[in-house]
Amino acid sequence: MKRAKQIVVYVILTIASLVMLFPLFWMILLSLKDFPEQYSGFVQLLSAPFTLKNYVEALSSDSFLVYFLNSLIVAFFVTTGNIFFCFLTAYALERKKVKINKIVFLTILGVLIIPQHIVMIPLYRLIVSFGWINTYYALIVPWVVTPFGIFMVKQFIQQLPVEIEEAARIDGCSDWKIIFKIVMPLCKPILVVLGIYTFLTNWNSFLFPFILTNEEGMRTLPVGLAFYLGKQSIDWGHLMAGASFSALPVILIFLFFQKYVIKGLVQGALKE
Repeated sequence: MKRAKQIVVYVILTIASLVMLFPLFWMILLSLKDFPEQYSGFVQLLSAPFTLKNYVEALSSDSFLVYFLNSLIVAFFVTTGNIFFCFLTAYALERKKVKINKIVFLTILGVLIIPQHIVMIPLYRLIVSFGWINTYYALIVPWVVTPFGIFMVKQFIQQLPVEIEEAARIDGCSDWKIIFKIVMPLCKPILVVLGIYTFLTNWNSFLFPFILTNEEGMRTLPVGLAFYLGKQSIDWGHLMAGASFSALPVILIFLFFQKYVIKGLVQGALKE
């Protein structure tokens, strides 16, 4: 019976994996065909000759490389900022016993339930008043620290034994040394999870980069790919090639850091 249950579980997981991987397969398949919209069926599309023309033309486009670089810059600085500022804020909220900390934490939880679309117009007017339209400031500063990141790191720090920090403090360590030499390495799994989550969110972000930029030189990759969608037709070949390049960093990051993702989620979910 145990063997039969394992087989059933593996079959279900295999089917689920194939279902989730099929969109990726479909995207790559379309990107490797010249004018894929001319084929009426899956079999006809699959038997058509393969070509790298769409990838070559996408890479040779100056605009595409600018979009890619903009997305990379924005995602890198937003991710770095979240790891640093969310960690410091979470540590202060958890370890520094100040009465106002509870109010601040409740405020952060309250912000989590507010949809981002509600703040779209106030944020746009604020960015305009700062003169940040079509700048990296508009794409980075509003998201350099997030309530979800603070909440997630705080819950992880909560399970760390305070005795380690107290022992280090007795040995003469300063607060900053305790934070960066002791607590931060212990928080590495959850910080990696936060970094990957933040990178993916900003790498795929479309709405705010779309409304906060109107120059081609400041567009990010999702916004740039949207311009392959014409009013009368869609350039599926180049769109799928660009989307494949866009998905590549995400896939590589997950493959390299998947053990930290699992470790961080498991440790964050269990408390001793």
